[in-house]
Amino acid sequence: MLGEYRIEGRRAAEIAASVERGIGAGHLAPGQPLPPLRELALELGVNPNTVAAAYRTLRDRGVIETAGRRGSRVRARPSSTSRGSIRVDAPAGVREVSDGNPDPALLPPLRDALAAAAREHDGRPGRYGDAAVLPELARLARAALDEDGVPDGPVAVTSGSLDAIERVLAAHLRPGDAVAVEDPGWGGLLDLVPALGLRPVPMALDDDGPLPDELERALRGGARAVVVTDRAQNPTGAAVGADRARELRAVLAAHPHVLLIEDDHGHRIVDLPLHPLAGVTNSWVLVRSTAKAYGPDLRLAVLTGDVVTVDRVAGRQGLGPGWVSRLLQRAVVELWTTDAVDPRTVARSYGERRDALVRALAERGVEARGRSGMNVWVPVAEETGAVARLLHAGWAVAPGARFRMASGPAVRLTVSAMAGEEIEAVADALADAAGAAPAGGYG
Repeated sequence: MLGEYRIEGRRAAEIAASVERGIGAGHLAPGQPLPPLRELALELGVNPNTVAAAYRTLRDRGVIETAGRRGSRVRARPSSTSRGSIRVDAPAGVREVSDGNPDPALLPPLRDALAAAAREHDGRPGRYGDAAVLPELARLARAALDEDGVPDGPVAVTSGSLDAIERVLAAHLRPGDAVAVEDPGWGGLLDLVPALGLRPVPMALDDDGPLPDELERALRGGARAVVVTDRAQNPTGAAVGADRARELRAVLAAHPHVLLIEDDHGHRIVDLPLHPLAGVTNSWVLVRSTAKAYGPDLRLAVLTGDVVTVDRVAGRQGLGPGWVSRLLQRAVVELWTTDAVDPRTVARSYGERRDALVRALAERGVEARGRSGMNVWVPVAEETGAVARLLHAGWAVAPGARFRMASGPAVRLTVSAMAGEEIEAVADALADAAGAAPAGGYG
């Protein structure tokens, strides 16, 4: 069953480590069955309960999956294998339009903000015991949230959106719990959920975000948490509109014990209004990162939520890193108070390029999605071939496999790397590569 690879160990931790080494070295392939408990226990000379404990540990880590009498097998995508590894490296002469990075021309210079933070630090250096969140940052963040209709709640600071989501999930869920996620959706989140030992449940979506019936199905199926992107959804550009928000809130209201996590991915880079879902479940958070508007290396996100959830996140954070650098917090305060980014200008720049590409593709008979943000999602007939043909034509795009679970094949393009005069050329290449993709939603 395992070829020449031999699982070793006498204790559960040793057996689990041996399996992980085999996967990491490529000796145990994704989807490969593992020996039945009693068979492996006999071979290793240990109690079957020891093997069961090892398999349980591997399952909780997202390394293997179990299916009752059908046994255990390596996950099709072990948690140690990042979706980011599903990529196409752009050789010389090929345009890179796949990486999801913001346009450097739209990012503010950080020198003045960091210098201001350093001067303030010189006057009063940060100390152990200081508040984890700068009061001015919390005040500004809360004022912006109030303006957007987000329910009242305390503010915490984390090292980016994914850090926030991980901490919130860990504060409420246990290995084996199900989490409803958008499909297609953010590859980092689709990696994170199984890595925490949780079970992702895909929800189909359209330009207005998750479909209410899909959310209802996931919740009735036992999902204990749901993650929704409010604006500039990655990879499709979906944004939750007013009508869809009312429909989703009605579904959530019937499941008040579900944990709701909202990721406002488009904060300060889109001009569509926020329609928050928060307030109808007992446990909720809304997360806003600085990465897209101010640069990916500014590792800071703010979150608000119900008192219990934010307290759990802050308490656990205090036992680990303690706080996010207050120097960074001071720099963000400076960026916010000096209006270093004009959201309308940024939204218009991305919108003009995104809309032009969607229109150009429509003129060529190719359906594409991109309501907000910096990405365009293009369904294709066959993903690997489309990526290869586009590469041959001089364009490196992101394979849809990085972002999808049950939804159909597609490719993602990031318009932030495109000049306006390139739109027609990339549309021609996409039309040649896409083939007869199914029409309709994202599934």
